[in-house]
Amino acid sequence: MALDAETREQLISSVRRFVDERLRPIEDKVSESDKVPDEIVEEMKELGLFGISVPVEYGGLGLTMEEECLLMFELGRTSPAFRSVIGTNVGIGSQGIVMHGRQDQKEYWLPKIASGEVIVSFALTEPEAGSDAASLKATAIRDGDHYIVNGTKRYITNANKAHAFTLLARTDPKTPGAKGVSAFIVPRDIPGIHVGKPEKKMGQQGAHICDVIFEDARIPADCLLGDTEGRGFVTAMQVLERGRLHISAVCIGVADRLVEDSVKYAAERKQFGAPIGNLQLVQAMLADSKMEAYAGRCMVLDAARRRDAGEDVATESSCCKLFCSEAVGRIADRAVQVHGGAGYVADYGIERFYRDVRIFRIYEGTSQVQQVIIARNLLKAVS
Repeated sequence: MALDAETREQLISSVRRFVDERLRPIEDKVSESDKVPDEIVEEMKELGLFGISVPVEYGGLGLTMEEECLLMFELGRTSPAFRSVIGTNVGIGSQGIVMHGRQDQKEYWLPKIASGEVIVSFALTEPEAGSDAASLKATAIRDGDHYIVNGTKRYITNANKAHAFTLLARTDPKTPGAKGVSAFIVPRDIPGIHVGKPEKKMGQQGAHICDVIFEDARIPADCLLGDTEGRGFVTAMQVLERGRLHISAVCIGVADRLVEDSVKYAAERKQFGAPIGNLQLVQAMLADSKMEAYAGRCMVLDAARRRDAGEDVATESSCCKLFCSEAVGRIADRAVQVHGGAGYVADYGIERFYRDVRIFRIYEGTSQVQQVIIARNLLKAVS
């Protein structure tokens, strides 16, 4: 159920203040230390940010997709590393449980996820399988009251902080493709689960990705998500479809921040005796960036509202992910150009955003994967 207008505005305003007063002042510190301070994480818990997508009956805020996107517009106005702290709990880590978990799994896990007591990661990607979940090689073989899990998961966000993993693994190696894949909710402390060191990345310092290796890990059979094997691919696709709208909203939040910073700099920086914002070629860059940010915002809100209304938005969510992730890359590039030499120097933070946004075109389905999804869905509709 959607929030009433007053409550929604209060929530959005509180997140906006949190971003402006607590997060933006420490962006450089987080980038340099590669760590979001513990006190900031605690404040995120107090704001309820870990549970915005968890139903109210399990301790979350139970926001609609539109409301979640509105919050991400605000949280995106700072370093994306902060959003990543809550990202897996809000999206790909928790939503498999929300959508397909048994009642006992929901009652046990979701209140802990919503409060931030438990961090849960989404263990899908492998060295040879990313967006193509049907090609997974990790196996979970039934052995009495347990499954024996073997395989390596790669680039798993928040894995070094995770208390549990939503795991996708092949329960029927003889069945190729999607039908042999199942989903599990797996506690991290099970013997045989090893988390690697955080990778050194191009951007988003403070957000961490690691390998997760399963070596003969015996997980209880009741870790199977839901009651039936072979539904893991469906879970993954539905979780990713929703997550693409979330990420699209984050892209637009960052885009808004970059437009804001570019306009401010163009109004203050003087060349030839006048602000560079008076120059028509600079104005063109500002206008193009604002246009793309606005178009992306409209796309995201339209798709979110359609999803809330019960429509199938598989195509629309991919359209949003493709457009918004590509657009924020162009906007970041223009922001560097508007700032000139200052845009290339770390002191202004623009070069950091330029690096930070590059991943948006890759994770939760690359731009090329989104193109394939969109085209296939269009062709399927006329076949």
